[in-house]
Amino acid sequence: MKRFVLLDTTPIPDNGGALCLFEYGEDFVIKIQGGDGGQLMNTRMHGSEDALAEIPCRKVAGRPGSRVLIGGLGMGFTLASALKHLGKTAEVVVAELVPGVVDWNRGPLGEKSGRPLLDPRTVIRMEDVAKVLQAEPQGFDAIMLDVDNGPEGLTQKANSWLYSAGGLAACAKALRPKGVLAVWSASADKLFSDKLRKAGFKAEEVQVFAHGNKGTRHTIWIAEKLKG
Repeated sequence: MKRFVLLDTTPIPDNGGALCLFEYGEDFVIKIQGGDGGQLMNTRMHGSEDALAEIPCRKVAGRPGSRVLIGGLGMGFTLASALKHLGKTAEVVVAELVPGVVDWNRGPLGEKSGRPLLDPRTVIRMEDVAKVLQAEPQGFDAIMLDVDNGPEGLTQKANSWLYSAGGLAACAKALRPKGVLAVWSASADKLFSDKLRKAGFKAEEVQVFAHGNKGTRHTIWIAEKLKG
């Protein structure tokens, strides 16, 4: 019988909380320490994380020297998908606030995602994705955000700015002309589509299965920047 085996715990900077990595049979699970027992992510269900990168990266892969930003390393599946769908001269910047998450991806999680951290196109930034966005105007062809559980599923209030009007405006400024913003969410949210349009994006809400072609669905917004 499978059971959860705690492998490691790592603090969340400037938060007071911590993330826990569990082994569950052949899979791995990440949870918030002291939470309600719910899983933030696991290695068995990552279809929507794959799609979060595949859809925007296919749109920008043909651009010379394409450069994209991923907010949140997670279990490495979005990074692996981005690398798969971009060219050899591309650069994928990953902003990850929790050092322990990077260590887990270099260790036990790496085999599950194909060890994308070893790809020379990968650049890890140990800082909040919001700071990366604000520091690099027109720095990216695509931005992929998988922070917390999405605009309406936040477990940490500090993440709310990223999905606010100010945060979306910062995303628009960080994108190059005709850049693409992709936002992952555990649930749908019609109001967020309106926020994207007000921030200068042409937005489409896509429903993607978490695993295979049945069961739980997650939401991905694909938003194309309308003006330079």
